[in-house]
Formats: sequence, structure tokens, C-alpha cells
Amino acid sequence: MRCLSLTAACAAWWLSACSAPNPNPEAAAALKPAPQVDLARFMGRWYVIANIPYSAERGVVGAYVEFAQREDGDIDDLYYAHPLSFEAPLEKKTRRDTVEPGSNNARWKTSPFWPLSYTLVILYVDPNYQYALIGDPDKSLGWVYARSPDIDDVSYHALLARLDAQGYDVSRFRRIPQRIEQLGLPGFQTP
Repeated sequence: MRCLSLTAACAAWWLSACSAPNPNPEAAAALKPAPQVDLARFMGRWYVIANIPYSAERGVVGAYVEFAQREDGDIDDLYYAHPLSFEAPLEKKTRRDTVEPGSNNARWKTSPFWPLSYTLVILYVDPNYQYALIGDPDKSLGWVYARSPDIDDVSYHALLARLDAQGYDVSRFRRIPQRIEQLGLPGFQTP
């Protein structure tokens, strides 16, 4: 009985932590996907510059994703990161993504394993395909991607401003350390 109540207490805490109110005045507005995503240009490696931390990506360093279009039209979505330390072995997680028809390639269904799937929305890709913003419809998750592991502060804050305009609580975003020198810096996740 004690184990059951401890489990219930943990579940209640987790739900309350995940459902903190979003102070952004645009929080209830629907996400606006990127008007058009060129899949061929979007494929390849993207470094995870920042995200809203959640269990699967909390405490990682050196994170990046690689997208590759499959012959069947789906997309292989490979996520790599070092758990807790740059000295830890690089871990790989595999997902399969499907572009939603009629979305101009900006809405994807992603599945880490069958039958689980969820929607990702490409919110922004710059004209040179060097930066991208990814979100989920309820704004509880979000990512800032770049083709390089380094991003200047001006570009980073301009990308956060785009997320703010979409109704995200940008104070929840934390940068992912891509180099050892970034460990412990303000605004970065701590492993």
C-alpha cells in the first residue's frame, strides 16, 4: 500500500510539474507551421542547441539528430547524445517519421516504437536551412536546431523570439552543452 501511495504521489508531482501555466499571452493560439519545408534540404545533421528539458533528453550533452529520407517516403530520425558527460559513450535512439499529407512538409508524425506516435511541427527554417525550430501542438516540448554546434547569442535570441511569438514560454528552454566549456554556464542544462 505504501508503494502505491508513493507511486501516486510521484505521478501527481510529475503531472503538476509538467502542467505549469504558460504565462505567454499567445499560449492558447495554435502553432503556425513553416509555410513550406524542402525535405531534401532539411535532411542531414542538426545539432540540438536548446530544448524544453524532458525525461528523454534531460542531462544530455553533445546532442544532435540526423534525418534521412527512406525509399518508402518516411524519414529515419536518429538522435545521438552523451548521457550526463562528454566522456560517456554516445547513445543512439531511432524514430520513424511520416510527413502529414497536405502540411507542406511541416507536420510530422513521429514514432519511437509502434503503436506510440506524436506530432511534431516544423515552425521555422531559415532560408539557408541553417536554423530550425520544432514544436509540438500543446507547446510542452520544443527544440532549437542548427547545422553547427555553435550559435551566436544574437541568432539564438532571435530564434527564441520566434518561439515567443508562437506562444511558447521561452523561459523553459535550456541550451544543450555542445562543448565542455559550456558546462555549468547560465542557461545551459546541467548533466
